[in-house]
Amino acid sequence: MNSLLLHICCAPDACIPIPDLLSEGWKVYGFFYGSNIHPYNEYIRRLEAVNAVTSHNAIPCELSNYCPDEWLEGVKGLEYEPEGGKRCAECFRLQFEASAREALRLGCEYLCTTLTISPHKNVKLINTLGESIASEHGLKWLSRIWRKNNGFLRSVKLSKEMGLYRQNYCGCVFSMRE
Repeated sequence: MNSLLLHICCAPDACIPIPDLLSEGWKVYGFFYGSNIHPYNEYIRRLEAVNAVTSHNAIPCELSNYCPDEWLEGVKGLEYEPEGGKRCAECFRLQFEASAREALRLGCEYLCTTLTISPHKNVKLINTLGESIASEHGLKWLSRIWRKNNGFLRSVKLSKEMGLYRQNYCGCVFSMRE
């Protein structure tokens, strides 16, 4: 059985990928980064929802340390980029780097993300970055577009049925103003 670390951006976006991957026979480990999320109480709400969805699907979920100052340093100079621009690409890179390190620690062979379920995210950018970072760490990238086959709409429905918290902005302090 191949092992895979699934980078989870938020619980609603994980509702479809986790059971799909499990049904395909993957050994799935969840990973929640979170340092990009502002303010702290928002991070806690999202963390609780991630714990609920991973528990519901009976998969382990690892957490990175909550270090928003490190994240802010990582996107320094990109504060006024529009949503979906260079700041977001750097944010994805930071999250995938942390995910790759965690995948190696856990002995996973593959890396994947839930980010491609969102109709607001650049799938080509996400999969290109993911593939590059996975390769740099000796991992394989599982390229998926989770929003296909009504994935996003199914995730909205399922997350409502599960009573999961659904945020109304991407997460960072800069996306709050969009």
